[in-house]
Amino acid sequence: MKWSWRLGSVRGIGIYIHWTFLILIGWILLSHLREGSDLRTALGGVGFVLTVFGCVVLHELGHALTAQRYHIRTRDITLLPIGGVARLERMPDNPTEELWVALAGPAVNVAIAGILFLLLGATARVPSFGALNLVGGDFLGKLMWVNVSLVVFNLLPAFPMDGGRVLRALLARRLEYARATRIAASVGQAMAIVFGFVGLFSNPFLVFIALFVWLGAQEEAQVAQMRFAFRGVSVREAMMSRFRALEETDPLLVAKDELLAGAQQDFPVLGSGRVVGVLRRVDLVRGLAERGPGARVGDVMSRDCAVADEREPLESALQRMRAGACATLPVIGNGKLVGILTLENVGELMMVQAALKH
Repeated sequence: MKWSWRLGSVRGIGIYIHWTFLILIGWILLSHLREGSDLRTALGGVGFVLTVFGCVVLHELGHALTAQRYHIRTRDITLLPIGGVARLERMPDNPTEELWVALAGPAVNVAIAGILFLLLGATARVPSFGALNLVGGDFLGKLMWVNVSLVVFNLLPAFPMDGGRVLRALLARRLEYARATRIAASVGQAMAIVFGFVGLFSNPFLVFIALFVWLGAQEEAQVAQMRFAFRGVSVREAMMSRFRALEETDPLLVAKDELLAGAQQDFPVLGSGRVVGVLRRVDLVRGLAERGPGARVGDVMSRDCAVADEREPLESALQRMRAGACATLPVIGNGKLVGILTLENVGELMMVQAALKH
């Protein structure tokens, strides 16, 4: 995710913090100071929030490490003011596996809350939920109830929370995956309407949550529809077979002329007859501004763009496209460049399939 700083990694999973997280820290400091607390107490409040987000990281690692058991890689975990996001390459196709991956995160919070309950019970100081305050109060008691709240919130049956995936996994045991997703998404959007209505008359933050849930459910339904539509479709059926390729020794002037002459925006780049990168439009514009039209294509192209095989499933190629920084994938067939795959072509294929069905 852009504008994020790397904190470290666990089992090869990068952990990042988004710059907007600083807004949350600033808000916590101001909240304590406005309540009349001294700087030491305010910093203690910040420490509590950082501890909570440590629990959030463990929650996301629960998802990621369980997914690894099913050979699903997690690209990274990013901390945002609203929580954490673990970017899995894909969700399991098997409903039972998806169920375990979805439950793994809340299970971590249940374990943390249980351990804290035992520690507090041993000292006979388990606080009630209503006795907690934003400023001050028992540190471990607040941490225990926060983890309980995280479990309850994440298990709400609404995408993109874990409860939405749990509901979808349970429905998918008896229904078609796409239909199970549509039902789970509809339940989530119904909850979003309730959150938004209640938030208008009580807590405005619920309106923000409602928007988050509504968009998350909509996106999940669209992804599931795409997976269902492209089941059994190969990359060859969706690729653009009429395209222009560049040599890495070509000057940017040639690329500029090709960009203006046609509709193609990204160009596969060849070196010694094999694909060595992709010249994206943004690379071309930056290269022209910084190096001039005489610069070589190979000096400004992107070398970390993935490639696709013409015989592989379209769905797997789209997953790599979403994971990478390139919106265009060169397509290889028998060791040679035979086409390019773009999101525009994929969208056109969806429209054609829908028209043929009708």
